[in-house]
Amino acid sequence: MKPPTSCVHAGTGPEPVTGAVNVPIFATSTYAYAEFGRHTGWEYSRTGNPTRLALERAIADLEGGADAIACASGMAAIDAVTDLLERGDHVVAGDNLYGGTYRLLTTVTARHGIEVTFVDVSSPGAIEVAMTPATRMVFVETPTNPLMRLVDLAQAARAAHAHGALLAVDNTFLTPLLQRPFERGADIVIHSTTKYLNGHSDTVGGVAVARDPALAGRLRTIQNSAGAIMGPFDAFLVLRGIRTLAVRMAAHEGNGRRLAAFLAGRPGVGAVFYPGLDTHPQHELARRQQSGFGGMISLDLGTLARARAFCDALKIFTLAESLGSVESLVCHPATMTHASVPEEERTRLGIGEGLVRLSCGIEDGDDLETDLASALAAAARS
Repeated sequence: MKPPTSCVHAGTGPEPVTGAVNVPIFATSTYAYAEFGRHTGWEYSRTGNPTRLALERAIADLEGGADAIACASGMAAIDAVTDLLERGDHVVAGDNLYGGTYRLLTTVTARHGIEVTFVDVSSPGAIEVAMTPATRMVFVETPTNPLMRLVDLAQAARAAHAHGALLAVDNTFLTPLLQRPFERGADIVIHSTTKYLNGHSDTVGGVAVARDPALAGRLRTIQNSAGAIMGPFDAFLVLRGIRTLAVRMAAHEGNGRRLAAFLAGRPGVGAVFYPGLDTHPQHELARRQQSGFGGMISLDLGTLARARAFCDALKIFTLAESLGSVESLVCHPATMTHASVPEEERTRLGIGEGLVRLSCGIEDGDDLETDLASALAAAARS
């Protein structure tokens, strides 16, 4: 099936008892045994829930993986992936990650006795140089959050596998429709389902998909043992969101391309970070390993005062954390999504006080462009 068809039908089908077209919400904690010593395939909803299982199958199908686990948040999914590691293991991670991921790796993961080395994974050869005999995982985002740097996934997979390590890829920004990491050699793909997969700002969740059935089984054990599961109501909403993912992503990307082109070269705007621009240093890599450029843009307005004036002047873009929903959002990474990253590290990476990040929604492009133009005028007066 082609992607738009898969989004509607992946992992789902008429419910066998009633024929319901939508997967029912199985709001139950436990299940009756058929008889002593024999259950029906369902025991307890931490271990398995039919609504959650339908979502897990749908996302595994979309990504082309063996199986998936749906968790209570994107961070819970990442934590489950790091729980594959043992004390004394080493991780090579991208240095430009979502602030919450950076915080997890430098606090909780580190306290478990796992060493993490952060490197510029967009630089050819950087992963290979950072590998040690103890490296068991390479963890990357591509595009990175918020600087939109790309990681050559095939190259990263070769470096990881040459050392017996796993490659885990956060694919939240592009979804399975615009990037397919398993086809480039990834072992695990992660999503914050809060974002594009759900797409309506009404759930929090995450998923980890494994390419190999044995690895998927290990993640299942972690999910059941740690218990950070996605509830059936949230799973139902994400399943509903996935059904419209193809049409939404087309609108997100259409607005992303248009607004990035509008912002590039505008007075008062410094760098515009969007892989779809010809001026992006990794534009050719984006064309090669992605089937689209997405709806995420970052731009540098130079100063905190200008960034504040810009954000406060927007009428359609809402100042809020998160991304990937039908409504357009703006955030200030230094004080919002990446506030947990030390200031000196943000400065080194280029996450300055003037940087703002846009999540382009599905509104009319003319309206969004007008909103940005008005906000840029307000920034210029600050």
